[in-house]
Amino acid sequence: MSNTHGHRPDQWVKSTYSDGNGGQCIEWAPEYARATGDFLVRDSKDPQGPHLTLTAEGFAGLVAFAKSHG
Repeated sequence: MSNTHGHRPDQWVKSTYSDGNGGQCIEWAPEYARATGDFLVRDSKDPQGPHLTLTAEGFAGLVAFAKSHG
């Protein structure tokens, strides 16, 4: 996992596990993941801020955590 300010993908998608009231929202870049194998995740309230780069396993762990704590 890394915290980077590098290349930003064109399309970000809000997680289906995000809070629908505008809080605790994260976005990910599925097209970027398909093209590179890296899963980028960011805070939707700070789109110009840093993003995390996760492996497929790390992203799967994040999704499992969200499912169990959502």
